[in-house]
Amino acid sequence: MSREIHGSGPASAVYGLGFIGAVIYFIFQATSFWMGVLGFLKAIVWPAFLVYELFKYLGI
Repeated sequence: MSREIHGSGPASAVYGLGFIGAVIYFIFQATSFWMGVLGFLKAIVWPAFLVYELFKYLGI
């Protein structure tokens, strides 16, 4: 029985660093506690914002 392991270590590391950077950015921009919470939620889905803006820029 063979065992295949497909890792995504580098991609996870890039996403993790991006997440930490986004959390820091959004929380420092927050003016209240709830804006900080919203910033944390935005940091979770920051790649979706990035892809959306890229597609809008490209006209797709």
